[in-house]
Amino acid sequence: MKYAPVRKAVFPVAGLGTRFLPATKSIPKEMLPIVDKPLIQYAVEEAVEAGIETLVFVVNHKKMAILEHFDEDADLQSHLLVQGKHDLHAQIRDIIPSSVSTAHVIQEEALGLGHAVWCAKSLVGDEPFAVLLADDLIRSPATGCLKQMVDAYRATGVGSIGVEKIPAAMTDRYGIVSVQADAKGRDYIHAIVEKPAPDVAPSRLGVVGRYILPGEIFGLLESVRAGVGGEIQLTDAIAALLENEQLLAHAFEGIRYDCGSRQGFIRATVDYALGHDDLRDSLLEYFATLV
Repeated sequence: MKYAPVRKAVFPVAGLGTRFLPATKSIPKEMLPIVDKPLIQYAVEEAVEAGIETLVFVVNHKKMAILEHFDEDADLQSHLLVQGKHDLHAQIRDIIPSSVSTAHVIQEEALGLGHAVWCAKSLVGDEPFAVLLADDLIRSPATGCLKQMVDAYRATGVGSIGVEKIPAAMTDRYGIVSVQADAKGRDYIHAIVEKPAPDVAPSRLGVVGRYILPGEIFGLLESVRAGVGGEIQLTDAIAALLENEQLLAHAFEGIRYDCGSRQGFIRATVDYALGHDDLRDSLLEYFATLV
């Protein structure tokens, strides 16, 4: 059976990035680089790999650098060609394939993730779509996390949420889901709650920043009241969605780096740097001097 394809991906990138101040006073946190690419580019590349055709950025007025990063820069491309730096030219030219389009919408106030996703309603419409949070950098051994989720959607017609098992003491930092497995071993989400205390958390499956959601979520977001932290929580709209719709819990293959924290950002930088042939040996030699 064929299902409506997942063609659009929403990137909520209007947050203030206060954990990285003062760096993020003028630089969007999504533009902070892991080695030589900004966080947002890793997320965009993951979406493109998954077959996404339209990238929708939810930004604020101070985050136009994100949009500029994906715009064509003819002067820079020309300069690189003149300098004979063809590899760099190809990297700049091919950040987004010509077959993929971009769009953006302004989130006037930082009212939470749910509100940020709702802001994309006019650009997404009523079709299924993906949401990617660039803070969650996921390094997969073969197939990217979103591609894994899109493949599952094509097989089942059911949306999904990326999850991973977290320490019990950290449930109050995540949305938490409880699941029920079907006969084929697929985990369907039974319930979801935002940042529960460890003693009342329904499981240790924490939500990470990857979603495939039906267009119906927009109508639910319109009726959601401010929840935890005084913000409009996407989790609350998903909880309402589960009353009539199924969603899968996708335990992705790969390693997630919480790049919304300084520790996670540094770990990602080190691990990705060690994956570069021109950096690995010198870094390992340096690390040896620190032990």
